Amino acid sequence: MTGTRIVVGAAILHRGRVLAACRSAPAELAGGWEFPGGKVEPGESEAAALVRECHEELGATVRPVRRLPGAWPLARGYVLHVWLADLVTGEPRALQDHSALRWLGADEVSGLDWLAPDRPAAELVAKVLAKPVAAESEKRSTGAEKPPKTPAGSTRPHPGAGLENVTNRENGPE
Repeated sequence: MTGTRIVVGAAILHRGRVLAACRSAPAELAGGWEFPGGKVEPGESEAAALVRECHEELGATVRPVRRLPGAWPLARGYVLHVWLADLVTGEPRALQDHSALRWLGADEVSGLDWLAPDRPAAELVAKVLAKPVAAESEKRSTGAEKPPKTPAGSTRPHPGAGLENVTNRENGPE
């Protein structure tokens, strides 16, 4: 992808939900929903750009967890990479380029008017969010014991677990 600039989007996970941001600018994107983020600067890693952009746009600190499979084309030689990220500190606020923020559960993700490049990533994130619920429902119905708690005290699997074999419909397997 030489000559292509990367834009990172943050699928920020917190308490079983993901954060979506409604664009206020530019005019052609206003009203569409996306994962917040922005351009990776020359010499900057994607993870560092994600942290910087979330701080600038939301006033919150995130910890990048892993990049979702897929790369989605944007205008003028840019491509979108979406990362799962954990909210570390701060309450996200719409500070730049967004008019609203919403925390969504797995069943709410498909109900938003996502910008076209974010749509496939939103589908992947909904699967990540739904997986712990499905696993817990199955354990309750079979009488299986609950999984051991993670060091953070959560029974939720690591974000992105189970995405290894997901295929990006637009770009093929990653």
